[in-house]
Amino acid sequence: MAFMRSHSNASSGMGVAPNIRETFVELQMKKAFRYVIFKIEEKQKQVVVEKTGATTESYDDFLASLPENDCRYALYDFDFVTGENVQKSKIFFIAWSPSTSRIRAKMLYSTSKDRIKYELDGFHYEIQATDPSEVDIEVLRERAH
Repeated sequence: MAFMRSHSNASSGMGVAPNIRETFVELQMKKAFRYVIFKIEEKQKQVVVEKTGATTESYDDFLASLPENDCRYALYDFDFVTGENVQKSKIFFIAWSPSTSRIRAKMLYSTSKDRIKYELDGFHYEIQATDPSEVDIEVLRERAH
């Protein structure tokens, strides 16, 4: 009998949209996207895909997609070349929670984070960020090497 994932989180009541896992696999295996941004839809009580970024988009495009005053979850597929001149890719999970966002939003995103991370099993690194300096491209570069 196949293991079925529950689509709810007892601590926050937030579920995860059924296409979240598929979108992650498309980024991870098929390299269909450079990044994916997720948001909590309070009325639907679930985490949904808000935006996907084309593989041609830059890291600056990704950063511009993060709201200045609201929380989000994101995945970013970071390509880099090692010191041995080998092309590599690492997937970062980013919990974006700017200090200027509403307390309720921070609480919802904080209590739902483990639930979405469960669905996105297979990313390499996690970053918790409260301002843009914490998601600077150099932070990713340092972690990936």
